[in-house]
Amino acid sequence: MSIHRPIVVAYDISKNKIRAKIYKILKEWRLGGQKSVHECRLKMRQAEELFLQLSEPLDKKTDRLLMVWLETHRPVLYRGIGKNSISRKLWHVG
Repeated sequence: MSIHRPIVVAYDISKNKIRAKIYKILKEWRLGGQKSVHECRLKMRQAEELFLQLSEPLDKKTDRLLMVWLETHRPVLYRGIGKNSISRKLWHVG
């Protein structure tokens, strides 16, 4: 039995037209959010489907997409800003 789990979807998209497409897709799945960060509650297969839907319109050279499962029993730690934070391993989720 698959359960709905909390997941955060974040993106950085260079073109307004693509950003609008992504937002339109996410409106059907999300619980809430602001600008480019959204919270959803999804089953594993739903998350896979959403990832495929969101990946399709992206420009692989300029756009970024991040989907992170949240484990409610673990702390979320964050330090730093921008994509360099992730590459420097300053981002830790559960």
